[in-house]
Amino acid sequence: MNPLTHFDAQGQAHMVDVSAKADTLRVAVAEGCIRMQASTLALVTQGTAGKGDVLGVARIAAIQGTKRTSELIPLCHPLPLSKVAVAFEVQAEPPAIWCRVTAQTVGPTGVEMEALTGVQVGLLTVYDMLKAADKGMTLDGIRLLSKTGGKSGDWQHPDGQRTPA
Repeated sequence: MNPLTHFDAQGQAHMVDVSAKADTLRVAVAEGCIRMQASTLALVTQGTAGKGDVLGVARIAAIQGTKRTSELIPLCHPLPLSKVAVAFEVQAEPPAIWCRVTAQTVGPTGVEMEALTGVQVGLLTVYDMLKAADKGMTLDGIRLLSKTGGKSGDWQHPDGQRTPA
């Protein structure tokens, strides 16, 4: 059996048939950060960014990103998400904002792509809201931290939780 399930026996891309898989509780957690100049981070922490509440808007964008994943990633199944949680953490040194997204569903396929997409959309929104002040911001460290449920079972990133640096 081909471990890359998005390819058929002839090597053609296809959407995986999950109709025979059992519905289980599935949870995925992803994270990433956006690195920036200290003066740019101050716009966020002091609430003086010209476009408004940067993290509030980015939180809504991250949630929306999880909900729209199947429209962006061609072979993802549309999923009925039962929960999406978004948390931001401001890091002073080096200046960065971390985003963590937890996505949850009960269904026949996992929510890893939804969590990862949510992180990236949230961070891209931070970039959009601050780009007038700092076009050199960098998205970094985007990764799946954990997933639970499904046939393959639970998984934790081998590097464990991040250490801000």
